[in-house]
Amino acid sequence: MDLGYIKVSAVSPRVHLARPMENARTAKNALFKAQDDGVQVLAFPELFLTGYTCADLFSQQQLLDKAEEALLWLLCETQDCRTVGVVGVPLRAEGSLYNCAAVLQKGKLLGVVPKMLIPNVREFYEKRWFSPGHNARIDQINIGGVLSPFGSLLFDLGRGATLGVEICEDLWVAVPPSCFLSLMGANVIVNLSASNELAGKNDYRRALVLQQSARCMCGYVYACAGEGESSTDLVFAGNSMIAENGVMLCEGERFSSNTVASCIDVGNLSMERRYSSFTDNAHVLGLDGLQRVGCETVEFDPASFNRRADPHPFVPANDAAREERCAEIISIQAAGLARRLEHTGQKRAVIGISGGLDSTLALMVTVRAFKKLGLPLFGVIGVTMPGFGTSEGTLKNAMELMEKLKVTIKKIDIKKACLQHFEDIGQDPDKRDVTYENTQARERTQILFDLANKEKALLVGTGDLSELALGWCTYNGDHMSMYGVNVSIPKTLVHYLVRFFMETGGEEADALRGILTTPISPELLPPDENGIQDTQAKVGPYELHDFFLYHTIRFGAPPKKLLFLARHAFEGAYDGEVVLKWLRVFYKRFFASQFKRSCLPDGPKVGSASLSPRGDWRMPSDANPDEWLDDLK
Repeated sequence: MDLGYIKVSAVSPRVHLARPMENARTAKNALFKAQDDGVQVLAFPELFLTGYTCADLFSQQQLLDKAEEALLWLLCETQDCRTVGVVGVPLRAEGSLYNCAAVLQKGKLLGVVPKMLIPNVREFYEKRWFSPGHNARIDQINIGGVLSPFGSLLFDLGRGATLGVEICEDLWVAVPPSCFLSLMGANVIVNLSASNELAGKNDYRRALVLQQSARCMCGYVYACAGEGESSTDLVFAGNSMIAENGVMLCEGERFSSNTVASCIDVGNLSMERRYSSFTDNAHVLGLDGLQRVGCETVEFDPASFNRRADPHPFVPANDAAREERCAEIISIQAAGLARRLEHTGQKRAVIGISGGLDSTLALMVTVRAFKKLGLPLFGVIGVTMPGFGTSEGTLKNAMELMEKLKVTIKKIDIKKACLQHFEDIGQDPDKRDVTYENTQARERTQILFDLANKEKALLVGTGDLSELALGWCTYNGDHMSMYGVNVSIPKTLVHYLVRFFMETGGEEADALRGILTTPISPELLPPDENGIQDTQAKVGPYELHDFFLYHTIRFGAPPKKLLFLARHAFEGAYDGEVVLKWLRVFYKRFFASQFKRSCLPDGPKVGSASLSPRGDWRMPSDANPDEWLDDLK
């Protein structure tokens, strides 16, 4: 099963300075340990076979001879190791000495990448010994009588993964070599580094790794020299890091020997590049092809998966980040609505208030927009429309919230109108079917549209992204409005946005607290012995569906991968068969509901995942989900 992952690792073991064979033994043990752990690529620090701080010992033939011997010994000793190793070593060629990364697998030297940019300022004076790789006039290097590719190389790892290598200083320049490597196809970059510690430097270095992984839309594996390096003038802390597209996946503890490992999602990276201007950039720069080196494919072992799968990808896990995100999203929603009100010249807005989360969020955003425009809040007309399933609790919440916000309140009972409509179309009012439910939704929508016309107001929609994905809305009922402020807000995020208003608001806080504790329900059926109508009992848990939705529209995750991720993300919360059941429901409902999404009203995009038919998501309304469902059999 190809899940689109490659497991990588960065190691910072204690180095034995100027003792290449000892370091080669350490590298051998680390490679076989990595193989046992399911690692496909293992990166060592810069000049690991000798140590980085050998200084003028690099001018000694003895050290250079022993370094080459150690490399040949390592190749011989790892013939049964499938893991691709990237090892730092000084190598001689064409009368020059190069600071190199030797890439090896199963006893073969796949290629050698020299350090392109040589630092020669302050505490760094590498030009005293090494030549820059970009000056080399060869494309092969002779090691032990065998010619191997030399220069900027791409290593095909199989299953869509391509490796590129750069060394330390290469990352610290305006346009690092990894930019060109990535544009030519590398989606995993390894950096062998010896970056010393200074007060505050780690934050800058960490930012560089994150930024480069984001700019190159790649996985970035950073292995740094640490314990055992000379402290004559400098200290090295072994800061190993693995990042992916601007996100830090893991990092080692500084000032200690450490190993970090994580799974890079090359499938997601490929999707990110495809839906951006990334590939065009290479053509604009007129880049020529690089040498490509084939590797033996090391299959990803799902049992070795060690990456956290976030069960709530729309919601930041960190409290401070979540609060900042909520404030930003609400500002986007309010700004979008304010602009539409400005454009139409309307000074009033009509909004249906049920006492549930979605309409509450829409009302709070509308109030924010009116304040932004300096409009009086009586121009916000909140309409609550009790029906057959409306509970006392939600009606109380709706009325209390509107009172506290000091908006105009209208209460219009729809039961009489619905009963008249049942009589007109010959519907038995005791038959609790889809007609019974949708009649109420459409009656409410008719009232809201007509009232908006009467008041010369804008009808603000309340439906959210999760409902649109599942089709959990009535076509030309609550699915329709004049501007939908929640159209790209998933249900799991709606809760936190309302909670943000509660925690930062005023008199309305108590009403919002009551709304947050109310079960999610359309309240279209009368309460029974189990209480009010429960949406999630019908369509499934929204936290599962939001997870499915995110990975489907954001990354195009295939069904087996999505199931694999969901089972990891919700391990301990849902049984694997339960996850599978609701994933099948998701695909069926997602495909069946496209016709509703094809005619959505306008609304602001607030995140990277959206279902707007005007650019973010377009699919045929009559597409069939069978290929997706068959993959889950």
